[in-house]
Amino acid sequence: MEKLRANIEMHAFGVCSAIGEKLGIATSRIRMWFIYITFLAMGSPIIIYMILAFWLNIKRYIWNAKRNPLKYL
Repeated sequence: MEKLRANIEMHAFGVCSAIGEKLGIATSRIRMWFIYITFLAMGSPIIIYMILAFWLNIKRYIWNAKRNPLKYL
């Protein structure tokens, strides 16, 4: 079960995981509050979530490009 959860977190953008690691808060708690806020704000936090997901993917892409010295040969 833990392996499945880790796989889903890794492939589902990882926005809540990244926020949890930065702030030192449990990922499940961040997801719970995100769901509550989404219902209260009628879905507008989904836009923020997508922007953060895009930012994390770009950041990961740039980081991997810098670590690969053979890419520029």
